[in-house]
Amino acid sequence: MNQSSDPLWKLLGLLLKSHPWHGVPLGDNAPEVVTTFVEIVPSDTVKYEVDKGSGFLKVDRPQRYSNICPALYGFLPQTYCDESVAAYCNEKTGKQVVGDGDPLDICILSERPITHGNILVQSIPIGGFRMIDGDEADDKIIAVMKGDLVYGKYKSINELPKIIVDRLRHYFLTYKQMPGDESKCEITHTYDRDEAIEVIKRSQDDYYNRFGDLKGLLTSLLRFEHNVKP
Repeated sequence: MNQSSDPLWKLLGLLLKSHPWHGVPLGDNAPEVVTTFVEIVPSDTVKYEVDKGSGFLKVDRPQRYSNICPALYGFLPQTYCDESVAAYCNEKTGKQVVGDGDPLDICILSERPITHGNILVQSIPIGGFRMIDGDEADDKIIAVMKGDLVYGKYKSINELPKIIVDRLRHYFLTYKQMPGDESKCEITHTYDRDEAIEVIKRSQDDYYNRFGDLKGLLTSLLRFEHNVKP
């Protein structure tokens, strides 16, 4: 079912704001081109995060120290990191981890300054970090903004300047770390586009296995209500 072609979905879109995790499609060309919900931008000194119940952006915590995210940061709608994502991580690392129970994280590189989150961006995955936080798979997909005049030419994470990748790695390895404490996060691999695509597909499978076909269920309910005679 294509939401954009269904009159009931069009009417619903006029009346209600979609939940950014469950109500926004990943895109017709996913996973090669994905709709991304941006939560924080490089100028933010507060970590914002979507409240999973309401869909509103909330303050998760102030950034304690001087490190800031060097790229747009958010998640992929209608994805979930559970058994399939964890199994892929276990296969590649030989470790035994579980999924972190969140939508799949993504960073988007753009040469244009974007000053606030709570927006949707079309992005093209080019690689990622196989990150483990404690005993949880916490992959970070690296992407470029579609049509970006500088970063849009990159098709592989291996084409990026090394300093860009190093900055992203440093941020994710330290953004939760207290001074003097040993980090619980590790990045076991920096992987290329093909593996990033596989992780996204698995996160889509995990989402369907966890939540089912929410769009199809709601479509059926809408049509039922629309056809019921008073």
